Amino acid sequence: MRTMLVEAAARVLAEEGAAALTSRRLAAEIGSSTMVVFSRFQSMAEIHWAVREEGFARLNARLDALTASDDPVADLVAAGAVFFNSGLANPHLYKAMFIDRPPEDDNLGTETFERLVALIQRCVAAGRFSAAQESLVPVWAAQLWSMRHGLVTMTVAELLPSEQARFVLDDMAYRLLVGYGDDPGRAKLSIEQGSRAAADAEEAMS
Repeated sequence: MRTMLVEAAARVLAEEGAAALTSRRLAAEIGSSTMVVFSRFQSMAEIHWAVREEGFARLNARLDALTASDDPVADLVAAGAVFFNSGLANPHLYKAMFIDRPPEDDNLGTETFERLVALIQRCVAAGRFSAAQESLVPVWAAQLWSMRHGLVTMTVAELLPSEQARFVLDDMAYRLLVGYGDDPGRAKLSIEQGSRAAADAEEAMS
């Protein structure tokens, strides 16, 4: 029941905004009473937080399904593909996670960003990114995040077919990786390996 309420709340928030999210509307969405809503949540703010929490829990579960390999760049690419696939699979949750303004003092997205930073640091430690400087690591993380976020947003909005978006994602990743100092040939192989790893992890979870 809690999952049903969270998913219904995510739909309302994504399609109509926070003003439309009321206990009566939520009860009607799942064909129940407001008593059911308040037996699990004390306020609309708590429901909004639960929507974001559920979204990040699903994303982190997908990322956890990835197995670390001996190629840190491939692992970085795989995480990007999983992020993209997760956004397409949960568009309403994604909007609450990364497009709507988060509640005050909400740091649910911090772990996701720290994962990305850690993946880049592995690439640096392995000597793959010759242009590396410690101060650039969070900058590169922001660049990769922005790339993935933009493509998820465009695909969910039906401005770009998903297969074209995946091609653009790989092409942009290649250009950024080479810009960070990776060997072009190794970067290409890592992208292919990372894409396969993401697909295998998604299949294992389905």
